[in-house]
Amino acid sequence: MTVETRVTTDVLDVAAHEAAVAHPAAGAVVSFAGVVRDHDHGREVLRLEYEGHPSAAAVLDEVAAEIAKDPDVYAVAVSHRIGPLAIGDVALAAAVSTAHRAAAFAACARLVDEVKARLPIWKHQHFADGTDEWVNCP
Repeated sequence: MTVETRVTTDVLDVAAHEAAVAHPAAGAVVSFAGVVRDHDHGREVLRLEYEGHPSAAAVLDEVAAEIAKDPDVYAVAVSHRIGPLAIGDVALAAAVSTAHRAAAFAACARLVDEVKARLPIWKHQHFADGTDEWVNCP
């Protein structure tokens, strides 16, 4: 079982996550890219920054290990970027491999949902109107 996780300031490469979960028995690899968008609830976003708690890497390891326990899952790779990000940058990259597509879609969705719910990483958005806000504080 392959499980790879990272909390990093480096640019995230979804294709590298897909390659990391390659397995000879896998008939399906599903990946996800959480991309910085230029709006939030009707407000124009100029840029954002992610800050992570020191426990973020351990929590990410825990979440990935839970998904990897699923007997249908061959491998999991997931990373979250911290620091300043521009519109279009990948903030969250994930990939899962399984024998069949339905299991891969389900496992990848669980992985992303659990990361979003539990990872202690906070988003600081800066808006075009000069205001800012913190979001996603678990």
